[in-house]
Amino acid sequence: MSDFKLSPEVVKQVEAICEKHGNKPGELINILHECQNNYGYLPEPMQRVIAAKLGIPATQVYGVVTFYSFFTMTPKGRHPISVCLGTACYVRGSEKILEEIKRVIGIDVGETTPDGKFSLDCLRCVGACGLAPVMMIGKKVYGRMEPQNVRKILEEIQDD
Repeated sequence: MSDFKLSPEVVKQVEAICEKHGNKPGELINILHECQNNYGYLPEPMQRVIAAKLGIPATQVYGVVTFYSFFTMTPKGRHPISVCLGTACYVRGSEKILEEIKRVIGIDVGETTPDGKFSLDCLRCVGACGLAPVMMIGKKVYGRMEPQNVRKILEEIQDD
C-alpha cells in the first residue's frame, strides 16, 4: 500500500465527481475519466475514495484502471509522448524512433523525466497508418517520422 495521501480538497473534489454521477457503480468508467482528466492520473488513494463512494471493492476499481490502457496510475509528463508500434508503423521503423526518443530524453517506456516535462509510452495503433511511422506528443500527431527529426521536435516543444 502507498504512503501517498490525497489532500482533503482533492478528496472532496473526487467525492463531488462521484456524486455528480449519482454514486452509481455503472458510472465507474465515466468517473475515472473525469478524475484522470482533472488530476492527470489515478493513484491508489483516489481509487479507494471512488470505491468507497460507489460502495464497491477497491479491487474492482483497480481492475478497471489496470485493464484499460487509457487509464494510468502514475503521473504523466506535461508533454506525454506516445510511439505507435502498430504493424504499419513498426514495419516502417517506429522501433528506431522509439530508441531515439529514449536516447534523447533519457527515460524508458512507462517513465517520466525527472523534471516532469516528458513521459514515454507506446500505442498499438494511432489510426494514421498512411503517415507511418507515427508518434504523438499530447494530441498532436507527427507522421513520417525519422530518427534524425526526433531531437529537433522535442527541442521545439515549449512549456505552457
